[in-house]
Amino acid sequence: MEHIMTNPPDPRTVLAPDRADGSIYSDPALFALEMDRIFMHHWIWVAHDSDIPEPGDFITTFVGAHPVIVSRDRKGTVHVMLNRCRHRAATVCEKAKGSTASFVCPYHGWAYGLDGALRGVPHVDGYDGQLDKASLPLVNLRVADYQGLIFATFDHAIPDLDNWLGAAKPWIDLFMKQGAGWPVKTMGEHKFTFPGNWKIQLENTTDAYHFPIVHKSFLDSVDHETQDTFNFVEGDGFVEDLGHGHSVMVMIPELVDLEADLDAPIPERFRELAAALSHDHPPGQVRRIVRAVGGTGFNLNLFPNLACSMAFFRVLRPLDVTQTEIRHIAIGMDGGPDIANQMRLRLHEHFQGPMGFGTPDDSEAWDRVQRGSHAGRGIPVLLNRGLGGETQGPDGHPRGDVSAETGMRAAYRQWLATLTGEDAA
Repeated sequence: MEHIMTNPPDPRTVLAPDRADGSIYSDPALFALEMDRIFMHHWIWVAHDSDIPEPGDFITTFVGAHPVIVSRDRKGTVHVMLNRCRHRAATVCEKAKGSTASFVCPYHGWAYGLDGALRGVPHVDGYDGQLDKASLPLVNLRVADYQGLIFATFDHAIPDLDNWLGAAKPWIDLFMKQGAGWPVKTMGEHKFTFPGNWKIQLENTTDAYHFPIVHKSFLDSVDHETQDTFNFVEGDGFVEDLGHGHSVMVMIPELVDLEADLDAPIPERFRELAAALSHDHPPGQVRRIVRAVGGTGFNLNLFPNLACSMAFFRVLRPLDVTQTEIRHIAIGMDGGPDIANQMRLRLHEHFQGPMGFGTPDDSEAWDRVQRGSHAGRGIPVLLNRGLGGETQGPDGHPRGDVSAETGMRAAYRQWLATLTGEDAA
C-alpha cells in the first residue's frame, strides 16, 4: 500500500526525551512520514544468507510497503529487486521462496534474469524497434550484508552498512556464535499480525520490565533452575544505546559469549541432550553445542525492523498505522547435529510458537497498548524508566540497568532525527 502524507504533525511536538504523545501510535499522517523517511532511507533487513544458499535461489519479502525479490544470481551475487514488471506493473513472482533460472511476468510474459535484467519480450516486433530492453530491468535496490544478515535500501546516498551498524557489529558477532562452529541457518518461521503500531513491538525487544509479569505463565512452565536463569530484572544485566537507534539488552551476562566459561555446569534441562551428543562428539564440542542450543543471554535491536532475540530473528513489517506483521524465524546450526537443531525448534515453539507461552502473551499486551492509547487526549506515554541512573558504556553511549527504557529512548532518538531531517546517517 502506498502511504500518502497529508499534513503530518511536527514530530518534535509528539516526542520528548522522556515521554511521547499517544498519537505516536495512531496518527496516519505520521505513519506515512515514517514509511517514507525511515523505510525508504535506512538499511532494512530482508533476509539471511541461508535463505538463498545456492545460485538461482530466491525469496519474496518487503522493504517497508514495497514487495521485493531477494535472489542469488549464477555468480553468487545477491540482488534485491522490486517485484514489479516494467511493462504493466504486475508482480513477477508470487512464491514465497524457491529456485529458478528467471522470473516471468504472468501477464504478458516479460522475462527477467536473476539479476533483474530484461531478457525476453514476447512478440517484440510489435514495438517497432522502440523498446530498449537494457533500460528496463527490474529496479534494483542497494544491497549489503554483515555476518550473513542481508540489508537493502532505496537510498544510494546514505553511508555504508558497516557505518550504520557501528557499535552493534560486535554484538552481531556474538549472536552468530550460536552456530557452535557451524554456520547459522534459518530453520523455518511463523508469522502473525497484531492490531497495533510497529513501534509498540520495537519497544518490546529491549523491555525487561514486563518479563516477570507478562511471562508468568512461561516461568511457571519451566523447571526451577530455568526460572532462576530468567529472573534477571534484579540481576546484573543492562541495556545500552548502541547508536543509530540500535540497542542491546543483556539479561544473562554469563551467556553473552557462548564460547566463554565452557566448564560451567550444564543446566538440568540440557543434560539429556548432552548425554546423547557425547556418543559422537568430544566433551568440549558437546558443551559448545549445548550452549548454542540454549541461545545467547541478550536481545539486540537493529533499527528499524530486526531483532536478534536470544535464539531467533524477530522481523517487523508495518502494514498500516495500527497493523503490524511479525515474523519469528528459528535459527540453528547448518551442518550441526540433528538432535540439537530439533531441540532448538522445540524451545522456539515453547516460547515463540503460536501455542507457546511467550508470544501470545506479548501480543495481548501490544494490543492493549494500542487500544489504551486512544483513551483521552494529551496523556503522555512514559519513556523515563532508569533515565536518572544511566551511565556511559564503553563507546560513550547511554547505559541503564536491565529494566531501564534506555533501548526505547535510543530508538526514538533515531526516529526523531530521521523524521526531522537532522539525521546524517
